[in-house]
Amino acid sequence: MTERLTETDKRVDSLTGAESVMVPTRQVRPNLPDSGCPFCPGGLETPRDYRTLAIPNRWPAMPDDRCEVLLYTSVHNKAFWQLGTSQVLHVVDLWTDRSRVLGARPDVDYVLIFENRGRLSGTTIDHPHGQLYALAETPAEPLNELVNGYMPSPPPDLIVSEDRNWQAWVPEAAKWPFELLIATNDGSRRLSDAGMDRVGLANILVDCLARLDQVFDQPMPYMMWIHQRPFTDEAFAPMPLHIHIAGMLRSAHTQRFMAAAEVGGGLYFNTVDPALAARKLSDLAGHR
Repeated sequence: MTERLTETDKRVDSLTGAESVMVPTRQVRPNLPDSGCPFCPGGLETPRDYRTLAIPNRWPAMPDDRCEVLLYTSVHNKAFWQLGTSQVLHVVDLWTDRSRVLGARPDVDYVLIFENRGRLSGTTIDHPHGQLYALAETPAEPLNELVNGYMPSPPPDLIVSEDRNWQAWVPEAAKWPFELLIATNDGSRRLSDAGMDRVGLANILVDCLARLDQVFDQPMPYMMWIHQRPFTDEAFAPMPLHIHIAGMLRSAHTQRFMAAAEVGGGLYFNTVDPALAARKLSDLAGHR
């Protein structure tokens, strides 16, 4: 049975105006259930086999069924990119469908889809999966992008991969050693837009994530999040649908940590030059 939150305690920092949400109920969630993987067929959450699946989060960060776990496959020991384009296309369809359904709710303004891959990123279950938060308000990071409304074309030396209507590059001011920005040029603002190039997105995700795993010949822990237009009538600049991927290793087996000077000062120090990262990723084989 999904745990229900009776109250969401959102607070605003009096110094900065930044928002935090107090969710002490999530403190009791297990690192890994004793019964084994809950996302494998026959497990706690999935009694039967499936292709992709959205399930309620048992330890939600918000009430009213606005937090979901998105299962990419019933196969346990696979990286996302190893599922291949045809299965990743089904994942894109799952993202699209759940965005449309949750975005249609009157209490939802923004649908944030994200994935934490690897224990260094904070994930507790290795089975391929992501999550969805259906938020009552557009959060600060995507709102800042929407207000600024500007995504420049990347310099040629920072481009890593291109496929149909999608392009991937290392941001010029990357905060993470092997950071990628994947954006569409087909005019889509949301996953649910009718003309969104699903096949191109599946192709470029498989390609880019495969490259990240080859950088140090080991699985690259990463954080990935999708920024799309809010489900509101408010006017914003035409920011394209795009995906951020933060590859978290700066060298083999060495994690890039956000240090006190960066968190305290809001100024980030990346030890890997973006052009070098782009060249290294571009030179790798990728995957199609």
